[in-house]
Amino acid sequence: MRSDLFAVSKLFSADTMKSASITRVESDFQISSLDDPAWELGCDIVINRYWSDVEAPEGRWFRAVMLWSDSFLYLKFNAAQHESLEIAEQPDITSKTIGLWDRDVCEIFIAPDPADRNTYFEFEIAPTAEWIDLGIVVTPTGRLTDINYSSNMQSAARIGHDTVVMAIKLPFASLGTTPKRGDVWVGNIFRCVGRAPDRGYLAWCPTKTKTPSFHVPEAFGEFTFV
Repeated sequence: MRSDLFAVSKLFSADTMKSASITRVESDFQISSLDDPAWELGCDIVINRYWSDVEAPEGRWFRAVMLWSDSFLYLKFNAAQHESLEIAEQPDITSKTIGLWDRDVCEIFIAPDPADRNTYFEFEIAPTAEWIDLGIVVTPTGRLTDINYSSNMQSAARIGHDTVVMAIKLPFASLGTTPKRGDVWVGNIFRCVGRAPDRGYLAWCPTKTKTPSFHVPEAFGEFTFV
């Protein structure tokens, strides 16, 4: 996907910025516990539009739930799945998968410093529980990607009937800071699903670029730790 750096900033303003809450949990739990009662405490973030702000078919909609504890950030995706999966035949979850974005994935971009939204982290997870973590810096001349960034993220996934569930657990130590109640970070949530020529690129905060592009910090919404 091409990045239209800084070309869309005029489309976004504070009064159009989306916001979502990250719910605090007192006790940590295993990310493999996809049905843990703690997930019910979080607020659903519904994503049903493409990057272009056009509504996606209902069979591609998904929801995200975010939680946090003293040590970890948790994120769970519940996605409708009414088409053939685009996944690896022999997935490897022991290390990051370069090029994972070319298959079915859900992902989050998150910037702990709202004053520097051009510096953020990218985390992706596939229905196979394959994952990738990247450090990103967007500059006026291009995007710099730290492929060697290591977050020690944990992943889990489950493929069901017409649904896919994926979850990740991120240590705050790898994000450079631990939030306090009331803190606000910024970022965006996405899904890539299907195959060309009908591949879909969904975004919580549509980036509104001419061609599909997720790396648009100007479009980031707010995440509030509550």
